Amino acid sequence: MLRPEPARPLAPNVEPTRPAAPVGVAGRFAPLFGEVSAEVNRFIRQGSAGAADIMGSTATLSPEAQLLRNATRTADVDTSADEAGRRDFVAGIRPWAAEAARRLGVSAEAVIAHAALESGWGQKPLRAADGTDSHNLFGIKAGGAWRGATLEARTTEHLDGADVSVSASFRSYADGAGAFRDYARLLLDNPRYTGALNAGDNVQAFADGLVQGGYATDPAYADKLVRLAGQIRTRGY
Repeated sequence: MLRPEPARPLAPNVEPTRPAAPVGVAGRFAPLFGEVSAEVNRFIRQGSAGAADIMGSTATLSPEAQLLRNATRTADVDTSADEAGRRDFVAGIRPWAAEAARRLGVSAEAVIAHAALESGWGQKPLRAADGTDSHNLFGIKAGGAWRGATLEARTTEHLDGADVSVSASFRSYADGAGAFRDYARLLLDNPRYTGALNAGDNVQAFADGLVQGGYATDPAYADKLVRLAGQIRTRGY
């Protein structure tokens, strides 16, 4: 969820497989597997790569440990939309996302994933009290400089290590096209998000740039966005 004020300091779905018994000469695989597992556990305790950069940690994973982590971790992003619903959501916004992506110098999948993350695949839209749709798929708050329409809605912020429900004022648009135009303009005009621009197909760089600019308070935000972009690509949404 975008915070208009300066931020506070800040894979394919497979079933994990494990060897049933030591393999290799003299069972040398068992110690290696133990070392890699221990590395992953340490990494999880310290935080993901995206969160580590923000928090100043130097935690990194070896290629072997990264593979194990990707195979064993479970997705913690919103799953309220079914397969058909996700495809419909992506099809409905792809033209706007492609244009925004072109302006930002990133992939369309990155922009679509960002909209999916903020809106729960379109299943959790920001609506006014009378039910009117704000078309605000990116959770952009109004802020003092915004002169357009607004609405009040509840949102969840990650503050002081805990998720807190707060009421905030959000931007409201006449249609989805206007929402995507404003989203691109916001990222282009705000120097806080320079790191997210011109990332090409590198969704991780785009996501890290958003987090470093203070777009969201969730420490796992970049990781979630990258995973959603991977789903969009691998499943052909």
